[in-house]
Amino acid sequence: MPLALLALAIGAFGIGTTEFVIMGLLPQVAGDFGVSIPTAGWLVTGYALGVLIGAPLMTVLGTKMSRKRVLLLLMALFIAGNVLSAMAPTFGVMVTGRLVSSLAHGAFFGIGSVVAADLVAPEKKAGAIAMMFTGLTVANVVGVPLGTFVGQSLGWRTTFFVVAMIGVIGLAGVAKWIPEMPRPEGVRLGHEFAAFRNTQVLLAMAMTVLGFGGVFAAITYIAPMMTEAAGFAESSITWLLVLFGLGMVVGNLVGGRFADRALMPMLYVSLGALSLVLALFTVTAHNKITAAVTITLVGALGFATVPPLQKRVLDQASGAPTLASAVNIGAFNLGNALSAWLGGLVIAAGFGYTSPNWVGAGLAAAALVLAVLSGALERRDIRCENPVAADAAFEPAHVVTERH
Repeated sequence: MPLALLALAIGAFGIGTTEFVIMGLLPQVAGDFGVSIPTAGWLVTGYALGVLIGAPLMTVLGTKMSRKRVLLLLMALFIAGNVLSAMAPTFGVMVTGRLVSSLAHGAFFGIGSVVAADLVAPEKKAGAIAMMFTGLTVANVVGVPLGTFVGQSLGWRTTFFVVAMIGVIGLAGVAKWIPEMPRPEGVRLGHEFAAFRNTQVLLAMAMTVLGFGGVFAAITYIAPMMTEAAGFAESSITWLLVLFGLGMVVGNLVGGRFADRALMPMLYVSLGALSLVLALFTVTAHNKITAAVTITLVGALGFATVPPLQKRVLDQASGAPTLASAVNIGAFNLGNALSAWLGGLVIAAGFGYTSPNWVGAGLAAAALVLAVLSGALERRDIRCENPVAADAAFEPAHVVTERH
């Protein structure tokens, strides 16, 4: 792996750890501040909303700076937010700390995706993006379970101090290994915003919101779901999160590999399977073995959508991808916020800790509908532009051979 991609992966590891570690610590944080589990869920929702706001905001603020300098600034902001979270005297300050750290999230992954794609050949772009996101997925195998264990053993505040130190390492990696990559000449902010007039860009972002939102509907409340429904001990949450993280690693790599070959079919399969597995989770969550298997599948299928969706946005906004890429990262977190909120609503309404899985299944199914629509519109546009080539492209190879 090029050292520049390794630097991006280290930063992604720190960001992924702070984003997901709160799931395993939610009961401890809620108890410490004297709030309910659904209220503590705002630490997830607030973070996600911060990513949604911070992605375009920080990207716009960085339009006059080199991409490397923006990445350094974002890592510094990430460190400050985690230190504030670790020292928070009240729940409100804790939410503020989460918001501060979240401002770095969207722009880091958005700009990082562009940098990663620029470092490799065109046919390897999705793989490079997936390599950067490997830091995020590995965080769920190592960082999140370790952070959960540290939080349960030494207190959740210690976890956030450790995450801040990971951020320092990420900052050093970006400073040392990311090359100076100035913003391309001739690209203006208005040019960046023009990408949002592309229907395919908007459809891809909507798929992002709904598809990954389906994952978070289940995972946000994984700790109470597994202890109350499956009967796991609180200490078991750590290794359950390891299984989720392992699924993410596999799904991310598979998604990156096949997105460079057959992007839309990869989305159809992963989103359809994700919806089905989330629906089944309402049943499998009541058994320890099936619950553990399902958690792994949710991680794998959820992250199999990430590289193709991110590459889809980069392809469709190829003339000015930076802002669109960052906003799409925000779209992932809009889905997180929406699903965490909806999951909290159904729990608060008395439907039980497994009920968010139904929310997730519905969101993933809606994303699949949009993916099918997006593919149909793309085929229509190709046929309108070049009917002969389109007919050849969509016919079996032996038919084309016989015709000619």
